[in-house]
Amino acid sequence: RGMRALSIRDGVLEAEAGASLEEVMKMAIPQGWFVPVTPGTRFVTVGGAIASDIHGKNHHRDGTFGAHVEEMELVLASGERRVVTKDRDPRLFWATVGGMGLTGVITRARVKMTPIETSLMSTVSHRVRNIDDLMEAMVAADNEYRYSVAWVDTMSSKKSLGRSVLSLGEHARRDALSAKQQRDPLAYEPVQRLSAPAHVPGGLLNTLTVRAFNEAWYRKAPAKPKTALETMSGFFHPLDGVADWNRIYGPAGFVQYQFVVPDASSAMIPKVLERFADERVPAFLTVLKRFGEQNEGMLSFPSRGWTLAVDIPSGVDDLDETLDELDDAVVEAGGRVYLAKDSRMHPRHLAAMYPRLAEFRAVRREVDPDGVFASNLSRRLGL
Repeated sequence: RGMRALSIRDGVLEAEAGASLEEVMKMAIPQGWFVPVTPGTRFVTVGGAIASDIHGKNHHRDGTFGAHVEEMELVLASGERRVVTKDRDPRLFWATVGGMGLTGVITRARVKMTPIETSLMSTVSHRVRNIDDLMEAMVAADNEYRYSVAWVDTMSSKKSLGRSVLSLGEHARRDALSAKQQRDPLAYEPVQRLSAPAHVPGGLLNTLTVRAFNEAWYRKAPAKPKTALETMSGFFHPLDGVADWNRIYGPAGFVQYQFVVPDASSAMIPKVLERFADERVPAFLTVLKRFGEQNEGMLSFPSRGWTLAVDIPSGVDDLDETLDELDDAVVEAGGRVYLAKDSRMHPRHLAAMYPRLAEFRAVRREVDPDGVFASNLSRRLGL
């Protein structure tokens, strides 16, 4: 399909809500601008980024995507088109940011962009021997690096529990590039070099195969901090380089479980990793990030502390029971589960996880009294 209507003026993106972040970046990066926040994939839309209030590796520094939205246009259940801003209609604005599309259809948005000198990232990466050392290193990096993320081995245990690969990054300055790279410092053309097989048998991701992969991934990382220049696609969206990567989970697919807990409950992170290690959960993609302050989004997920995201093959024994028990522990720790990735949480936890739920419901009743906008998620959880 053709390019959606996109433009940048004075550092502000004007975009149709259906434009993907990939389209935005292809247009913006050569002009010296980057999206303020990107998740682990560039194949999400601007409207979806607002409705899910996405976060990235820089939340501890820059907050969520919604925090950078200056205005958006909503089509309400009545058919009215309304331009919404933080100042003119703050209740509707912050109910829509993170509101999972339940307040109306976002049709366009204005978003403040991040200025860049190049399309490359200055990165530092190294392996870390256990979860305690990792969390200490990530706290120390909060004020030093804009971007911070760690891959965690969920199958390691005992003294190696949570052994990891920590990656830190900043947007590379032009003077950090080679003479050849400086000829076109804002070149950006991401590609998909690989494609997952169309048919993958169930059970390919098991304890043996994932343990072997995790061992290789950990060992290939440098033992001591190593600086490098990386492409944006390699640093932010490595899985996007493999088309249909989700097929490797087989016909049953996978469940992504993501939660956040406050700094005061940081012990929750090693406890969860111990649980996964004890039950030998074959997860090869587990990511730990730091969060900064929460914004005013009524259902926005990020709040100050730690967030762990784990991709788990759906066929794992007793998975539902395990995740239900983890939900209980997350609530007790003062945390919450990410609604944008949830497919199974029980509604009894919702009010405790999202204390502004009543405010959200009130706004939703005002703009959509007949419940025109609904989803499987909203019906299951009673949003």
